[in-house]
This record gives sequence, C-alpha cells and structure tokens, in this order.
Amino acid sequence: MFDLLLRQARLVDETVTDIAIKDGKIAQMGITEGQATKTVDLAGKHYVSAGWIDAHVHCYPRSPIYHDQPDIIGIATGVTTVIDAGSTGADDIDDFYTLTREAVTDVYALLNISRVGLIAQNELADMNNINAEALQQAVKRHPDFIVGLKARMSSSVVGDNGIAPLTHAKALQQENGNLPLMVHIGNNPPDLDEIAERLSAGDIITHCYNGKPNRILTPAGELRASITRAIARGVRLDVGHGSASLSFAVAKQAIGLGILPHTISSDIYCRNRINGPVYSLAKVMSKFLALGMTLPQVIACVTEHAADGLRLRRKGRLAAGYDADLTIFDLRRQPVLFRDAENDSLQADQLLTPLAAIRAGRGYMTEQGSAEHVFDL
Repeated sequence: MFDLLLRQARLVDETVTDIAIKDGKIAQMGITEGQATKTVDLAGKHYVSAGWIDAHVHCYPRSPIYHDQPDIIGIATGVTTVIDAGSTGADDIDDFYTLTREAVTDVYALLNISRVGLIAQNELADMNNINAEALQQAVKRHPDFIVGLKARMSSSVVGDNGIAPLTHAKALQQENGNLPLMVHIGNNPPDLDEIAERLSAGDIITHCYNGKPNRILTPAGELRASITRAIARGVRLDVGHGSASLSFAVAKQAIGLGILPHTISSDIYCRNRINGPVYSLAKVMSKFLALGMTLPQVIACVTEHAADGLRLRRKGRLAAGYDADLTIFDLRRQPVLFRDAENDSLQADQLLTPLAAIRAGRGYMTEQGSAEHVFDL
C-alpha cells in the first residue's frame, strides 16, 4: 500500500508516467497498478519534476538586512528545498538551525566565513571576523545542516582587504572536509580574474550574470579567459538573481556563447520578493526560458544540478529511493514582461506556474494551485 500515487504525471521530457510514494520516499516510477491511501490523477496535463531547490536564498528571519521566512519563499511557491547563502555565521547558526526545524521547507545553510554573518554589508572588512575555530565548531555541531561555506568577494564587503578573505576561505574549506564554497562576485576590487584563478572544482560563482564592470564578459563581449579556465577546472556558475545581480544582456550574450548556468537561484529575501525584480524562483526560471534555455535545461538547474553541487545525495531526481520531494507545475502560454536588476525589460510568452509541492511525501498546494482547484492534494 502506497501513501500517495500520482497518476499520469507529465515529465519535462514529455513522457507520462505514474509516481508512487511511501514513507517519505519515491517508492516506484512508471507503475500501472497498485493501491494507495490517496491517488491523484494529473491526466497528463500537469508537469511533475523533482522538488525545486533554490540554491541561494536569505531566510534567516532575524537577519537585520536580508531576511525572510523559509516557507514563504519555499513550499508556498513550489520550492521544496532552500539553501540560505551566508545570512548567518558561526555566531548565529545555532539560532538559525533551531528556527528552521519549524519549517515545512527543507532548509540548509552555507555558513558565512565571517562569524557575524550578514549583520552589516561589510562583514569581511574586519579580518578578525574570520575565526577558524568558531567556524570549525559550527560545522561540527551541524554537519547535516551546513552544506557549504559562503564568501562575499566584492569591494563593499571586503573593504581594504582585497583577495585576503578568499585566501582564508579556501584554507577553511580544506580544513573542513572540502565543503562547497560559494563566492559572491560584484564590484571590484578584488578583480574577478583574481577570484576565479583561486577557485577549484566544486566551487560556485554566484551572481554569474551580473551587469557590473567586474563581470564574466570582456568589454568585447567574450568570456573572460579566467572564467573559461575556471569552468574547465569544474567551477560552477550560479545565477543568484537578487536585487542587483542579473543582467539580461550579459545572460543572453553568455548563453549565446554556450555558457549556461549550472544552477538557477533567486537570491530572494523579503524586499525583492515583494517589490521585485525577483518575486519567486519560478519567475527567475521563467526568465531563463525567455533567454533561450529549454524547459529540461531550466528544470535540471533547480533539481539534479543543484543537488549535485551541494551534495544533497537523496534530492534532485525522480527515482526510487530518493526523497519524495516533487514540484507540480504548468507552463502557461501568456504574455509577460520581465525586468532584470538593471531595470531592463524582456518580453516573454510563457510562465512557469507552480501548483503544488510534495515535501517528504506530504502534499501542499501553492496559493495559485489552491485558488484554481485544479486537483486536490
């Protein structure tokens, strides 16, 4: 007896299949017979993917600058897993962990290498904020919660310290099991070439399509040689849209060169969720459809690629034994005008619309799914 059986789920490769769930895990794929406590027939009309993973959010509710509630940016919008990208450092990670235990959304953290986290914009301007012992103890206390480290390497953050915080971050990474390291890029100094040359396989460059002078493209519109070499070494590119870090022009040029993101993330928090230009992960994903990526490519960026990059071993795939985290959504044909962080516009004709999410085997309707009564979870 299964707990939940989704009949005729439409996958992004346009095949239609059944998905059986039991005890919070995917039990079987592609079955045609079987009893379940609850059966939902999607009639081949609605897409189902592995649960969407937003690899860069800010959801520590007590952060004084960038804050939000995990379930508002997560399960309510069809996102089953969020990774907070450095809102907290060693000083606040215990409190953040405790708060996340109340959330339906699965929450993980990238630990800020500054022990004070994002209590100010310049957390790495004082090198005394980097405390190796405090960071190591935090990682030891929360080995299943802290999935990586975060270093914000732009001039407003590092002050006069230049590349030094990144040098420390790489040392801390090696001392703590070679955790994934996400590096924020923005205005220089330090120069992006200096940053890129220090990164190694599995490291993540976030805000990869920002429109600032210190961006991944040369003035001639070519990919910087340092970024070409970094990608060849296995460095990953993350979108991290945010309030100031996505340029349609840069993204379109890079994608045209074949430089696709490994992960599509929102960098969402309360202000850019309410006032834009982010609004939700679904809206960010829809922008990349409009920029020329295919639906399977976009979905891979928020499922298997995100899970692989952050070593979430049982997430990101529709396969037996994986966590029963799923997102049910439509791809609707409708005119929509998107804006980026530069206030440039992009006309599109389709919108990803999350209808429901299944988290650890339990179903939750999104606001839109509930309003439309398309099916009952």
